[in-house]
Amino acid sequence: MFPFSAVVGHDDLRLALLLNAVHPGIGGVLVRGEKGTAKSTIVRALAALLPELDVSRACRFGCVPGSTDCPDGPHDGVERRPAKLVELPVGATEDRLVGSLDLEKALTEGVRAFQPGLLASAHRGVLYVDEVNLLHDHLVDLLLDAAAMGRAHVEREGVSVSHPSQFLLVGTMNPEEGELRPQLLDRFGLTVAVKAARDVSVRTEVIRRRLAYEADPVTFAAKWEAEDAKLKQQIADAQQKLPRVSLPDSELRRIAAVCAAFEVDGMRADLVVARAATAHAAWRGAESVEETDVETAVRLALPHRRRRDPFDEPGIEEQQLEDAMRQAAEHAEEPDEGPDDDGPGGGELPEPQEGPKGNGNAPGDRPAPEPSPAFKARLLEVPGVGEGAPGKRSRARARTGRIVRSSKVDGNGLHLVDTLTNAAPHQRARGRSGPGLLLTASDLRKAVREGKESNLVLFVVDASGSMAAQKRMSAVSGAVISLLRDAYQRRDKVGVVTFRGTQAEVALPPTTSVDAAATRLKKMRTGGRTPLADGLMKAHRVLEIERMRDPQKRPLVVLLTDGRATSSGLGGDPTKDALKAATLLEKTAVVVVDCEQGHVRLGLAQKIAEALQGTCVKLDQLSADHLAGVVRAA
Repeated sequence: MFPFSAVVGHDDLRLALLLNAVHPGIGGVLVRGEKGTAKSTIVRALAALLPELDVSRACRFGCVPGSTDCPDGPHDGVERRPAKLVELPVGATEDRLVGSLDLEKALTEGVRAFQPGLLASAHRGVLYVDEVNLLHDHLVDLLLDAAAMGRAHVEREGVSVSHPSQFLLVGTMNPEEGELRPQLLDRFGLTVAVKAARDVSVRTEVIRRRLAYEADPVTFAAKWEAEDAKLKQQIADAQQKLPRVSLPDSELRRIAAVCAAFEVDGMRADLVVARAATAHAAWRGAESVEETDVETAVRLALPHRRRRDPFDEPGIEEQQLEDAMRQAAEHAEEPDEGPDDDGPGGGELPEPQEGPKGNGNAPGDRPAPEPSPAFKARLLEVPGVGEGAPGKRSRARARTGRIVRSSKVDGNGLHLVDTLTNAAPHQRARGRSGPGLLLTASDLRKAVREGKESNLVLFVVDASGSMAAQKRMSAVSGAVISLLRDAYQRRDKVGVVTFRGTQAEVALPPTTSVDAAATRLKKMRTGGRTPLADGLMKAHRVLEIERMRDPQKRPLVVLLTDGRATSSGLGGDPTKDALKAATLLEKTAVVVVDCEQGHVRLGLAQKIAEALQGTCVKLDQLSADHLAGVVRAA
């Protein structure tokens, strides 16, 4: 294993991991960064620095000696063992994470016994999730429950078990591959963004050390053994000192003032900053928390919590931090007079200003107007039952969904309870006289699971001059932003095709980073004629490429247009060419959003929807609130 001390740079990441080692109650670390920046290397190296633990002998859950709430208890004896770093693969099953019925004992002894999962192995250690942003949603839900309660509750396949599961959660992710669910994002105590160094001397040293490690790992590790041992002892000393570190009321007020100034949601941020500041004071050997400890904790604990929208860039600007700390200093010097309904000193920070949008210079080109206010979008689903990746949009059969029934169909995912139940009545007839069950092929039952899948949502946006008229494009932009937010929450892959002038273009190839889609939409140029046929053909080509990449990810095309086709791109009649191009998408789920406004309506969008064999909705019907109002009226 690559030594922790040998990692070059990444000072904030090193400090965040060390503070969590001192005080696991901080809540873990999320590491954001591009590929090839040693994220996984430094996290795996942390395990060697963690102090050894006293555990109950023969306890599968690593419980504290004398614990009375362990399923394996009561215990005799104590033993020491290294703290574990347990890796949770992105493709892990629910059984692997929380545990399941012990198949060997069930089949050989006929008893129901629990086989612990990764949550049990990670108790009092580190649970590491590489590419945590790609973790399936049903596993995220289980992690959230365990992280919130410090226990894992398992109710499945006739097994009912509750065991302690307190772990340091460390996740690494590449933001280019998609963002993290807000619920899980908030569970990480600290976050650090890492980038490859641009300094030549630093990059040279990284290469030198890596090559030396690959040439002779044992000699290289021995060279850094003393440094790692020093850090390990420093962690142990800080852990011993931590209970004696005081947190003065003045620093508590400073923490509360900073968190209020950044308008973070809830109180978890205040608690995390307080714990991190206390750990930092213990790490540097101080008796009490000071301003420098609070500032360090704020830098690590608030960047991912001050995001107000999925499309906002995370992070804290240096000037904003300075302003917040200066305001907080005033509160730190004031006596605490109890809660104030108006909040501490206003605490509002200047919002960063956006630069001008768009850079096109074509005749008739105009930047996209400011989008209308976003709204909660109604659910748009792909009909039928698919088999795509887990998500929250359309119905799907998957290995990771909820078990809805069992069947005789052969395959993976044995339904143990139904298999045993089906075999039990035949044991006497089959001559069973001792422990264990006698099974035949006819007894086997497969678990049939059904849940939700994510989809590829391809937005095909009419950016022509007719759409830009009457401020129509502002409403369209607001609708697409709302649909993108909905796609973010449902873990979809999204793409954007725009058409105007004489041709269509792929404004954003399909990606899981929906904030990139929002950015491209805001920079979209409008004006010119309406090449609807070319827009549909471009969408068809995009979908064909994506089907080759992932045949199981079902697409949903959302076409936003007023239906006016004034440019073909094929040399024929624009409207007829558009209807002909629509046949290319006849096997694809399509929702046509009718953007036509005014008293006189031609109904062309409805005709396009019929040609596409899709659904046509009006622009204002995309709102979930509008749909709820219609239901209440009915």
